[in-house]
Amino acid sequence: MDINLKGKVAVVTGGGGVLGGSISRSLVENGVKVAILDIREEQLGNRIKELTQQGEVLGIQCNVLDIHSLEAAREKVFKEWGRVDILINAAGGNLPGATLREDQTVFDMKVEDFNRVTDLNMNGTVYPCLVFGKIMAEKGEGCIINVSSMATYSAITRVPGYSVAKSGVSIFTQWLAMEMALKFSEKIRVNALAPGFFIGDQNRGVLINPDGSYTDRSRKILARTPMKRFGNIKELNGLVHFLCSEHASFITGAIIPVDGGFSSFSGV
Repeated sequence: MDINLKGKVAVVTGGGGVLGGSISRSLVENGVKVAILDIREEQLGNRIKELTQQGEVLGIQCNVLDIHSLEAAREKVFKEWGRVDILINAAGGNLPGATLREDQTVFDMKVEDFNRVTDLNMNGTVYPCLVFGKIMAEKGEGCIINVSSMATYSAITRVPGYSVAKSGVSIFTQWLAMEMALKFSEKIRVNALAPGFFIGDQNRGVLINPDGSYTDRSRKILARTPMKRFGNIKELNGLVHFLCSEHASFITGAIIPVDGGFSSFSGV
């Protein structure tokens, strides 16, 4: 199956991070023009420097929780390339104050951090969908990919805020897919990835001990993962390419696990 995305224009929020950076890199390498949005100036600059030699990229410092900032970013993309074909919402993450230690209960959680996590992950997905989805609705064509989580399939200890936020992302993905197809065009598709467990900067401390061995939490995860390993962040890219292509023309409203079988395995 040949997937040709060359010449398409993609916007990737959170493109300075690990997930958004990996997706951006894979798209640029396949001939996609990529606008990378990130609020963090240093990470954004590093990503643009990394990818400039590989293809056409545009770096825009942008706050995904600010509609006006997103609208300004949209205008910059249009000025540069004249359209947007793909939106990938990779901005998100967790905060220490919204993650419970083993010795804590939900009543020890910092409500302020809970609110920040739910705001960043849920509204940080909704707002870009409204700003960039509007021009897709006007054109009658486009592809939106959001990022959900294994934390939406069943309760995972210690991450209440992140779980609630990503559950919101999942249902909004399904709702927007319905809205776009019914009221605008069947050629506007909205789907989400549900990554399994990948070791990154945000979760390394709870998955890897200082001596490099797996923590108890890691061993529990691997016991529920039929493939018996953690994922590589690059293993999300193939699904992204497929969902952005015409090969996925009848797929919308799907929340697709990339998890080594974690979500399908009872553990028995």
